[in-house]
Amino acid sequence: MPQREFVPQVFKANTSRNNSSDVAVYLRSEEQGNVFNFSFEAIRPNLFRTCFTSEKHPLTPHPSTLRVESQLLKNQFSQPITCSKKIQVGNVTAIVEWTRSPIVSLSYDGSDVPFHQDLPFRSYAVDGSGVSHYTKYKKHTLHVGLGEKAAPMNLSNRHFVLSATDCFGYDVYRTDPMYKHIPLLINATPEVCVGIFSTSHSRGFYSVGSEMDGLWGPFKVYRQDHGGLEEYLIVGRTLKDIVRTYADLVGYPLLVPRWAFGYIAGGMKYSMLDEPRACDALINFAEKLKEHDIPCSAFQLSSGYTVAETEPKTRNVFTWNRHRFPDPKAFIDEYHRRGIRLIANVKPYVLANHPEYDKLVKARALFTDPQTNASATARLWSAGGGESGIGGHIDFTSAAGFQWWYEGARELKKLGIDSIWNDNNEYTIDNDDWQCSLSEASVLKASKLQYLKNIGFWGRSLQTELMAKSSYDATLEVEPDKRPFVLTRSATAGTMRYCASSWSGDNVTSWDGMKGANALSLAAGMCLLQCFGHDIGGFEGPQPTPELLVRWIQLGIYSSRFAINCFKTSPDDNSVGDVIEPWMYPEVTPLIRKAIKRRYELLPYIYSLAIESHMTASPPQRWTGWGYESDPEVWRSRVLTDGETQYWFGDALLISGVYEPGASTTRVYLPKRADEPDSGYLNLNAPYEYFAAGQWLEVELKGDTNIPVIAKVGTAVPLGKNCQTLSPGESEHPAKLAPDDYRAVEIFPPPGSSKGRTYTTTWFEDDGVSPGLGTLIRCTITYGCTNEAIDVRFQEDLKSGFVPRWEKLEIVLPAGDTRKTYRGQAAAQWPEDRSRPL
Repeated sequence: MPQREFVPQVFKANTSRNNSSDVAVYLRSEEQGNVFNFSFEAIRPNLFRTCFTSEKHPLTPHPSTLRVESQLLKNQFSQPITCSKKIQVGNVTAIVEWTRSPIVSLSYDGSDVPFHQDLPFRSYAVDGSGVSHYTKYKKHTLHVGLGEKAAPMNLSNRHFVLSATDCFGYDVYRTDPMYKHIPLLINATPEVCVGIFSTSHSRGFYSVGSEMDGLWGPFKVYRQDHGGLEEYLIVGRTLKDIVRTYADLVGYPLLVPRWAFGYIAGGMKYSMLDEPRACDALINFAEKLKEHDIPCSAFQLSSGYTVAETEPKTRNVFTWNRHRFPDPKAFIDEYHRRGIRLIANVKPYVLANHPEYDKLVKARALFTDPQTNASATARLWSAGGGESGIGGHIDFTSAAGFQWWYEGARELKKLGIDSIWNDNNEYTIDNDDWQCSLSEASVLKASKLQYLKNIGFWGRSLQTELMAKSSYDATLEVEPDKRPFVLTRSATAGTMRYCASSWSGDNVTSWDGMKGANALSLAAGMCLLQCFGHDIGGFEGPQPTPELLVRWIQLGIYSSRFAINCFKTSPDDNSVGDVIEPWMYPEVTPLIRKAIKRRYELLPYIYSLAIESHMTASPPQRWTGWGYESDPEVWRSRVLTDGETQYWFGDALLISGVYEPGASTTRVYLPKRADEPDSGYLNLNAPYEYFAAGQWLEVELKGDTNIPVIAKVGTAVPLGKNCQTLSPGESEHPAKLAPDDYRAVEIFPPPGSSKGRTYTTTWFEDDGVSPGLGTLIRCTITYGCTNEAIDVRFQEDLKSGFVPRWEKLEIVLPAGDTRKTYRGQAAAQWPEDRSRPL
């Protein structure tokens, strides 16, 4: 791309605006026939905003977060405005200098060494239709974020395209861009973390110390293709601080219905079958689940159900193939009677042979090509691998397009479909000049720049966000008393206000693919993609070997989303493909069944982590150093900063995996906290050893029965039944599912005396259905121990009025721990009076 960079150098304070705030700086420059405006505002003690615009580079009218107004009034420093201003808020000192181009510096407690600083002489630049922002690069530190980028987790010394694309069969270590567009970059060190977040939906580019130039020294640069710059600077001592403040800006992860944490099955082949009919093949799949005693909560219904029955057999969203599904309602009801919910695939485009294509063109529901003033067309994926046809994307800024989609999603929900699956929604459009309608209500209200209608300025990823809103709104209308569950492949910073879950797209079957996926999960979680996972076993590529499938499932059950879905294309048939089935290798089916049942047993723990995510923005899957920032090893070990081989699943479980065929051992690091010098860990697999924190372990693998799962001493994990159960808020279900009336807690006490110390764990429960937290209760277990006994106490907060169906709480001790509980029982149970401690 041509580079037309210009850095305005002569700024003056805008006196009238500066007098209006003591915690802001407003500057103005008139150079090269243009007017440039720069502003810096303190919003909170740890949150700042910068804007850089010109008459030709306005801010987007529909950013990914609403503009946050300053909550601060006073700056403790008082000084005349010359060419610099110091703003002190809390323990952060911000200095803005403008002897030439503006330079923002941030430091803690008046330190002379900034932890964040713009690049002198080249800080803010216009570049053609867009802008660039240069900052100093801190070598040998950790950079994470950007939504979803190829492994490893550490983004340092790399550069990335900020866009979203359909990267079918991607390389988890090399492909860029991928499916998400979230311009949040976090620089983390043991002392301080800084997040930089752009609110634009425009395509862009991030160089994270990968560009070298002797003149400028080490630097980072964010380049935005269109419009002016609005960025938030987020400051915190830890990654947790950054992620939570980021959630304050863009919204906390949505509540997820409890059923969505079970096993989600899928496979494109089933819905693509004509003989046997797809509906019959899917019923047969449900029968096989029962036959093999494998619980399953939902099925992802791929887009084959929308394929036209006559040539050209293209996918026509919001239609049904009546040969494959003669009676869609009867099929849906039958799946519900078997306890399996349906997640229906929808794609935001129509090919020219879609029954309603002409109607949508006339309504201006698609984009407009300014060269012809006609509906813009493109070649779009349609039937199979590499097959395509001419059509157009829905323009969700169009009132007609937004409403048409809303009505289509609403009808699927009325039919009984449980969840809308927004797929192929990356909006890989070839021409930034295509015109948006800007007639949809929320966009029309935001827009004061009707002369700028091109999709480049508004950002093609805005369409992803508005598509999510349309699906969400339709879901909520049909079921206002239930929490909406919309699954999305692509996402922006604002998309997850409407979509409850996402995944890493069309991955490839390989040992490296399984390993690298861990890094994607950790980065996604820090960008609030927290009900997140991968297609277990690989979406594309060869079938996994029995060993790889077992290892991937054993690892996958320790993630917030657990799904097996694939489209295994082949030279012989690229339209139907093959599928991964849990029973496909009889010799390992018992191991797979065991792992999936363990998933269901862990659902109270997994579900509690999701509620915690909704309330605090902490991701269920966490980097090894999350909460262990005082441990030098988490920063200096590349194995750990790469984020590929181990992670925390909540506070209690440290998960590793097996990433090579035939491996007999694997290495795991046990992080150590400065405030817990005597902390320890317990290997939950034989021989069930205890280990001190702060060391690397060579964990021996006992065949393929399990992967390394290490529990932190002093924690606890709530458990339920190892089968599918009725959500507590559901009075009945067509499948007559078992009630959720069993609860146990695995505790991990030290092997000897706790020396007077007690350990406390709180987990959350609710009805699993309601759209809010009105039924939330907190369950707290506290225990301490001697060499002979363990004293366990329990409290339950029932202030919401919600009462779980389980009445007794069973305590599960580590294997080989024969100590008695406080009441002298090996497995204690609470009396029905829940308020009374044991």
